[in-house]
Amino acid sequence: MEILAFGVVPDERPLLEQAFRQRQFAVRCLDVFLHRDTAPLAAGYEVISVSVNARLDAEVLRILADGGTRMIAQRATGFNNIALDTAAELGMTVARVSYYSPYAVAEFAWTLALAVNRRVAHAARRTRDFDFRLDGMMGRDMHGRTAGVIGTGKIGEAFTRIAHGFGMRLLGWDVARNPACEELGMEYAELPRLLQDADLVSLHVPLVPETHHLIDREALRTMKDDALLINSSRGGLIDSEALVEELRGGRFAGVGLDVYEAEEGLFFLDRSLEVMRDDVLARLMTFTNVLVTSHQAYYTRDAVTQIVDTTVSNIEDYVAGRTSANVLVSPGVP
Repeated sequence: MEILAFGVVPDERPLLEQAFRQRQFAVRCLDVFLHRDTAPLAAGYEVISVSVNARLDAEVLRILADGGTRMIAQRATGFNNIALDTAAELGMTVARVSYYSPYAVAEFAWTLALAVNRRVAHAARRTRDFDFRLDGMMGRDMHGRTAGVIGTGKIGEAFTRIAHGFGMRLLGWDVARNPACEELGMEYAELPRLLQDADLVSLHVPLVPETHHLIDREALRTMKDDALLINSSRGGLIDSEALVEELRGGRFAGVGLDVYEAEEGLFFLDRSLEVMRDDVLARLMTFTNVLVTSHQAYYTRDAVTQIVDTTVSNIEDYVAGRTSANVLVSPGVP
């Protein structure tokens, strides 16, 4: 069986090809992402694999089903981009990667936090021009300050352990408490109190209807004027327009964003020779206390290898008629 893989980036390709070859599958890798216009390329492929920013709405799923696709293996954890009800209606199997290295994302969230706190990107631009002044470069110690961790699952726990290593006070918010975080001294609090007390707020919750714009205008105004805000989870957790307005008011010591709510069609692509048509993103980029990266928090060799291996295992399960916790929807499986 040959698998068609969409959205394969150059660094990922050899890992993907090796994993499929070792498990006796052929794979055809495409660098284009799956959406309405590229979906017809899957015609004749029973199984496809897609990247994190694939659009799998009802229209795309119907195009895939009409072309003979019966199984979709997403190389990502989040599945807010998939119309699961439509997939079930069409009798398709959809699987995801429910777990990979939480350290990749947690460590990158801290990379963003330290970079915006200590103005690393701005300093690098200055020194490249042989400007070695320290004006405007003053940061703050993390030790003794309060970290507010929104979402204390595996990634949030890894982030918390690093914060504990810095000697920070720990506040957490989640629908369920994590005993491992409590053992580190984390106190769980209601969201408004966490936002009000935290010097650093980091987001580690999935994007579901209940968490869309969790950090809205009111939440942003609850935060300290000199707080750090970090999002390495999903862009839709933050109301980007409201964030721009708060930044224009001179608020926040630093904001680090590895994700953006309208990143589809932008992230993972080279748009350097084009006019930026997204006014909100363009305005975010103008603030010297904002650092935007291209959804790369997960992008370590360790994590990508785990993602690829799990993806191949999901396809093996499909071929063998097995199911697992990674299956989101499948004929006969509730």
